[in-house]
Amino acid sequence: MVVVTHQDSETPDPVQDDPEVGPPARSAVGVPAVLNSVRHVGDQAGVRRGLPAMLAVNQKRGFDCPGCAWPDPDKRHKAEFCENGAKAVAEEATRHTVGADFFARHPVATLAERSGYWLGRRGRLTEPMYLPEGGTHYEPITWDAALDMIAEELRSLDSPDGAVFYTSGRTGNEAAFAYQLLARRLGTNNLPDCSNMCHESSGSALTETLGVGKGSVSLEDVHQADLLIVAGQNPGTNHPRMLSALEKAKRAGARIVTVNPLPEAGMITFRNPQHARGLVGRGTELTDLFLQIKVGGDLALFSAVDRLLLEADRRGEDVLDREFVETFTHGFEEFSQALLSEPETEFWERTERDTGLSRAQVEELVAMVTSSERIVVCWAMGLTQHRHSVPTIREVVNFLLLRGNVGRPGAGVCPVRGHSNVQGDRTMGIFERPSEAFLDALGAEFGFEPPREHGHDTVEAIRAMSRGEVGVFFAMGGNFVSASPDTEVTEEAMRRVGLTVHVSTKLNRSHVITGARALILPALARSDRDLYEGRPRWVTVEDSMGEVHASHGVLPPLSEHMWSEVDIVRGLGRRLFGNSPIDWDGMADYDRVRDHVAAVIPGFEDFNAKARRPGGFTLPHAPRDDRRFPTATGLANFTVNGTYAPRVPEGRLLLQTLRSHDQYNTTIYGLDDRYRGIKDGRRVVLVNPEDAAELGLVDGAYTDLVGEWSDGRERRAPRFRVVHYPTARGSAAAYYPETNVLVPLDSTAEVSNTPTSKSVVVRFEPSTEG
Repeated sequence: MVVVTHQDSETPDPVQDDPEVGPPARSAVGVPAVLNSVRHVGDQAGVRRGLPAMLAVNQKRGFDCPGCAWPDPDKRHKAEFCENGAKAVAEEATRHTVGADFFARHPVATLAERSGYWLGRRGRLTEPMYLPEGGTHYEPITWDAALDMIAEELRSLDSPDGAVFYTSGRTGNEAAFAYQLLARRLGTNNLPDCSNMCHESSGSALTETLGVGKGSVSLEDVHQADLLIVAGQNPGTNHPRMLSALEKAKRAGARIVTVNPLPEAGMITFRNPQHARGLVGRGTELTDLFLQIKVGGDLALFSAVDRLLLEADRRGEDVLDREFVETFTHGFEEFSQALLSEPETEFWERTERDTGLSRAQVEELVAMVTSSERIVVCWAMGLTQHRHSVPTIREVVNFLLLRGNVGRPGAGVCPVRGHSNVQGDRTMGIFERPSEAFLDALGAEFGFEPPREHGHDTVEAIRAMSRGEVGVFFAMGGNFVSASPDTEVTEEAMRRVGLTVHVSTKLNRSHVITGARALILPALARSDRDLYEGRPRWVTVEDSMGEVHASHGVLPPLSEHMWSEVDIVRGLGRRLFGNSPIDWDGMADYDRVRDHVAAVIPGFEDFNAKARRPGGFTLPHAPRDDRRFPTATGLANFTVNGTYAPRVPEGRLLLQTLRSHDQYNTTIYGLDDRYRGIKDGRRVVLVNPEDAAELGLVDGAYTDLVGEWSDGRERRAPRFRVVHYPTARGSAAAYYPETNVLVPLDSTAEVSNTPTSKSVVVRFEPSTEG
């Protein structure tokens, strides 16, 4: 029997703008991470549920961590998880529940006044709930009635494009494939997902330059690299198990360069809890060269590195892989001519202004590059959420192509994905701009003509909702309202939808900012046992490096009314279309779903057999596997990327939004950011002391952050405590989702349309709130 408990729903929201502030840490993980992991698991899940879950997470016969997408090594520890993975599993495996009694006590309007942290701490959702038009409280509804309602609403739309189907990265491959099939059978490609807001810029740049919108390296490549450049990324909080891979590379002789506006504890010293030296010793110093770059200066940095390499080549130095460039690339002459055309004095004045780095620092990096045969560049949101993100990542590719660092061991591109199956969802067809080849294969397999017109990404979906063009918004996981930019605009847009549907495991803000009517459908989580007619079922996921493997839930669900995501999709599909030509009922057998995947998506041939192998299998990657580049030219493309960098008016700073250490995306586990010295609070803004002195921002003072954008709309995030912090000059930082209100919907990256959450111009006004 599963014993469930209920969190005290009358617990007040904690104050989040009055933290204790100390100096930032100089090392990460170690004993504090172990103790914090134990505390979270004990508080949420208890020993009876927590221990089996933690022993199964990331094991070959266990379940995939619902946190980040960092790959698992072939040889695994018994505790193959990090502190933030433990927090994610603890939240999912919690004993606490939210049912009809909770919603009866709490009007939706009251819940909307609560913080996301408070909502998430209530526990797991246990039964379908419905908010009628004009209603004040959610009320119970049966699964049959809920699915009938959704089907009726979808059928009543004037056009299939009046529906939007959003996906979070937590969704497994089987559910994602069935979900995109349902949307396209309905007749729309409106399939926005969380990739639109994070690594869309990576996919856009890599598809154009290398022909594959994914990273090219394996975990073994990271271990074998001579030089690792980690740019715009904070592994210590966002992908902590990556630190183990960096440590292994470092101990094999690799050097590591960190490019970041903030010094991050995890990249300074890693105290590996799997080894005695990490628990009681000094740990491992990871970074050999720290380049504290201005926010948005990465294009200028990689352009400068490339120019120095080209200049050395012109002097006759053997610094380029000429054979690779001549055999496998296109556009080198145009690229080199453009990059060398700017006069030297002007070039370096601009580079130093845009990066905040000296020429000597860039030359130090180049010296490390020219003495390294195998180079990997890793990056995350620090590179992908700017107006010029796609050119920046194209310039990273230029850098790697110059020395042949694509398609050989120990080298390549490594965009580090943030959510555990976000890459797999895209592989399964969750994309608003699918290829013709994918649609042809899908139609041939299922006997219908898929829609060809491109659909809405996240930003376009919000615009369509704002115009009143969306009748049904269906979210498979995630917290769309809190994850999206321009919070007030997004919330206004959501309220204009006829029916909002959220398939969720826990309560979040998107459940209380609703359309005219709303449904909450409780789903099984990654750690939950998934039984059908008494037989266990399992799903698959794809990690950040293209490895696909099985995930088996191990915990008894807290309620019989939790359904798997596949069952929700197939139940809706049968109501909408019957069982011909698509056998929706047959998808209760996930092997049949995988057989369909094998028939539609290259690389998944014999999917069921390969997924049953311990550790799974690796998807093909043409540039990595045989230096074949499926681009428009048939070669790897050098590109000309210009010289853009953000410009900030006097008296303003450039704000980047980021996570705290007690946070995973929009899920807030606690109110501390241990590595940055913040305790018991989230409404803080980190400002360089010299910038603060010029702006009159006293440490500990309270300020409103006011975003500046050309549309004239005021965007204000009130009452943030000023924290003097060693950020790069001209740059500030604060946590999201609290600062998403400052990110304009129309400020997006060129090509990818990703919101520019790392390039927000802000001014500071004294706070009037007490």
